[in-house]
Amino acid sequence: MASNRRAFLTATAVGALATAPTTATAAVGTRLHPTTAPAALAELLDGNRRYAGGHSRHPDESRPLRHQLATAQHPFAVIVGCIDSRVPPELVFDQGLGDLLCIRTAGEVLDEAVLASIQYGVEELRIPLVLVLGHERCGAVAATLAHLESGAPVPGHLALLVDEIAPAARRTRALPGDWAEHTMTAHTAWVRDAIRADPAFAPAHVVAGRFDLDTGAVSLLP
Repeated sequence: MASNRRAFLTATAVGALATAPTTATAAVGTRLHPTTAPAALAELLDGNRRYAGGHSRHPDESRPLRHQLATAQHPFAVIVGCIDSRVPPELVFDQGLGDLLCIRTAGEVLDEAVLASIQYGVEELRIPLVLVLGHERCGAVAATLAHLESGAPVPGHLALLVDEIAPAARRTRALPGDWAEHTMTAHTAWVRDAIRADPAFAPAHVVAGRFDLDTGAVSLLP
């Protein structure tokens, strides 16, 4: 993501958008999909509580549903997450086939392909909710901090990750406590605010969360 785009989005970031009532649902397979942002968020958090508590239902994985989804899909949330193998959104939120539109890059770094994918979900699939999911002990964050501390050149395409995460690292360097945790939280919040500020995503409600690797729980960021 170009630095001038980052500056524009940071300067124009806005608050969360108003949403419709929480009761609307649409039939998908053998259960109802939420069709409003509050209902979609409630479904995600309910699923995460099941996952964190060891009671996952693993819904929407049947063979008949696979055949139904072969002709159309109606996911209820976009998840912008990290590629970390320990944070697969469908498992973290206890969802199945056709439930989530997942976009994953190291450190949730944005680029034009990611933004276009989010817009496809919001504009073409009418998805009401976008959730940016950061997580503790993020390898992309750790690599960024190591580069800032050493000043060594960043090889190849990894430079994009460092360039995008470094601003959050610099903003939080003087804070007491865990620098990596502060950086991850600040960067995740920035990605959320950047998506909120883009008029292409105006129809959707955009939130951010933190996944705890130890407990399996997701908490929303302020």
